[in-house]
Amino acid sequence: MKSKPEEKTKKAANHSTPHHWDEMNRKQRREMMRKIQSADLRLEVVHPNAGGIDIGNESHYVAVPPDRDSQPVQRFGCTTAELKAMADWLKQCGICTVAMQSTGVYWIAVFDILESAGLEVYLVNSRDTKNLPGRKSDVQESQWLMKLHTYGLLRNSFRPSQQIRTMRTYWRQRNDLVQSAGRHIQRMQKALTQMNIQLANVLSDISGVTGQAIITAILAGERNPRKLAELRDPRVQASQDEIARYLEGNWQEDLLFVLKQEQEGYEFCQKQMAACDEQLKQYLQQREDCSQGASLPEETRKGRLSMKKGNRPQFDLRADLFRMTGTDLTQIDSIDVMTAMTILSEAGWDMSKWATEDHFVSWLRLCPDNRISGEKIIGKRRLPTNNRITIALKMAASSLRKSKTYLGAQFRRLRTKLGAPIAIKAMAAKLARLVYRMLRYGMKYVDQGTEFYEAQHRKLQIKQLKWKAAKLGFRVVDAPAA
Repeated sequence: MKSKPEEKTKKAANHSTPHHWDEMNRKQRREMMRKIQSADLRLEVVHPNAGGIDIGNESHYVAVPPDRDSQPVQRFGCTTAELKAMADWLKQCGICTVAMQSTGVYWIAVFDILESAGLEVYLVNSRDTKNLPGRKSDVQESQWLMKLHTYGLLRNSFRPSQQIRTMRTYWRQRNDLVQSAGRHIQRMQKALTQMNIQLANVLSDISGVTGQAIITAILAGERNPRKLAELRDPRVQASQDEIARYLEGNWQEDLLFVLKQEQEGYEFCQKQMAACDEQLKQYLQQREDCSQGASLPEETRKGRLSMKKGNRPQFDLRADLFRMTGTDLTQIDSIDVMTAMTILSEAGWDMSKWATEDHFVSWLRLCPDNRISGEKIIGKRRLPTNNRITIALKMAASSLRKSKTYLGAQFRRLRTKLGAPIAIKAMAAKLARLVYRMLRYGMKYVDQGTEFYEAQHRKLQIKQLKWKAAKLGFRVVDAPAA
């Protein structure tokens, strides 16, 4: 069933052009929409029962239409009782929907209480309203938000369900612990270097088995380089004599104290990460099974399921995500279980919130932002974002540089042609589309290999050469096989 604006648009299009609306291309439809919108300069009231809230730390200013109350703008505190009183007052005024800006984290409590009271809450990005005039105080800002929301000029931001937000809280907390542990490792490395203990020159990571054993022995009072080198794990490529040569330094009490403090901080972060993993595991196992009896796809790629690598969770996170979503995102090249968990914890697995995959890519700010004038692209702007999914997909795309897969071959061609930054962004958008299709339609990803991509690209090049030759009056003839 079509909406009324769409029916009006199609009728106007049929009257003004001999072509049917469905036969128009995208440019013709956009031009037709501009003509229709420019013909009617009136603002249509979309939300007649709208309110506006200016969010603050200690207080919030709430505005309603002037005919709803003798004091259309009122101030409420930040306590729970006052927020409930705000919700009751909005209901008494006949307000059904309110708009507020996403100011820090102060909006979260207001959003939850108003939503539980049955009001429709629009969370608005301040970027959409900061350049508009008429906001000189908190009172005027709340009234301005109410006016914009009344005419439907504000876009609602995406906020996942409570189930996804809980999972997101656990995962973000775990990522913060990983970053804190990394900072402790860096400061430990700095203290060792200041004492001329060049451990990083023979060990790739001092947080490994050998590095942690040597640091623990140093803090226990051992100073003999030979005895410290005997703690070497057999998998380390450097020999004991080479390790011992880099363990001769000047032991300073102040730097040893710093080393001890940072080692204790690192161990504490590891314990916190283990507790976070246990809590996350319990929460995921309590979720509904959406796999419909399907079995987890077998992973044959070497090293993809190693749980000892990096800071991966020490439980079968891949199986829990498959049971919860019914699909395995790790089948896509360059997307490991950490990236898949980031995607699902930030956006969820219900892709119906985005109408098409283009909307999903645009929400991730991975689409091009071209400035067009005179039907020509006069410039391209960057789309800065701190979306965690976007960052994770860009990191996954950059790892395709040495991948012997279809996506790896495509990334290398784009990297040669357009440069690394543009290629990374383009491949991140490609990965986002694959994720959308797998979660929305249940599609399975099958890698076709580098050879298939090279053959496909070769056919395209031959076709272009034949077209150019025909345009210049020549003909391309295939050379006989040797």
